[in-house]
Amino acid sequence: MPPKFVARPVRRTAAAVATVALLLPLAACGSDDDSSEGEKSSGSKDVSLTVLAASSLTDVFATAEKVYEKDHPGTKITVSPAGSQELAAQVKQGAPADVLVTADTKTMDGLKGETGQPTVIAKNRLVIATREGNPEKVKGLKDLADSKLKVVLADDTVPVGRYSKQVLDKQGVKVKPVSKEANVRSVLSKVELGEADAGIVYKTDAATAPDKVDAVEIPDAQNAVASYPAATLKGSKNGDAAAAFVKWLSTPEAQKILRDAGFQKP
Repeated sequence: MPPKFVARPVRRTAAAVATVALLLPLAACGSDDDSSEGEKSSGSKDVSLTVLAASSLTDVFATAEKVYEKDHPGTKITVSPAGSQELAAQVKQGAPADVLVTADTKTMDGLKGETGQPTVIAKNRLVIATREGNPEKVKGLKDLADSKLKVVLADDTVPVGRYSKQVLDKQGVKVKPVSKEANVRSVLSKVELGEADAGIVYKTDAATAPDKVDAVEIPDAQNAVASYPAATLKGSKNGDAAAAFVKWLSTPEAQKILRDAGFQKP
């Protein structure tokens, strides 16, 4: 009797152990899948932001994007520079982008239905860019009226072109440019290459080519102030990340980068 009594519990225990042994791998697999799925759902998603920026921001934003990416792992910034009027056209045509920064408030105001609330992040002023050494001895705006001088300006549809027209008209200076360019960098390039004796550009643009051009200052009383508003684009698929970048542009870190490049406080 005792051996028979003991044998039955042993057989039941062996069967139970075998069943548990079969179930454990399945449970383990289910647990791994659930854990993996949980990690995927809670993990952060990499974000790529496209920033449409005025041509005069080309160099400073190249620095800014590197700093931002370093401070914000997982976020990739791609800056697409062009004249503000070109950027506006891209936005109206539905080009995929997340942030817009123009060189004037007029262009930004014309896109109210396409952007979030803009914030001015910097200001700029005009200078006369001449060939290195200023061989034509340009001293101020009135000298640009000399018919012997090859002067290049930005087109009136471009912010820097409008600012240029504004300061010239204010001083009663009539200039016959040899060409009108689509953006400020094209104006600077014409002077750098010797295709023009002088051109009106932003102070920060002239500063990018100190070995190729000289900058003739325009007195504040005769100058114009350019404002740079930044805004998110309503068509962005990365609204939160775009808003974070625009907000960052007003932080001390970003403002220092802009100041170091010659831009003025907003």
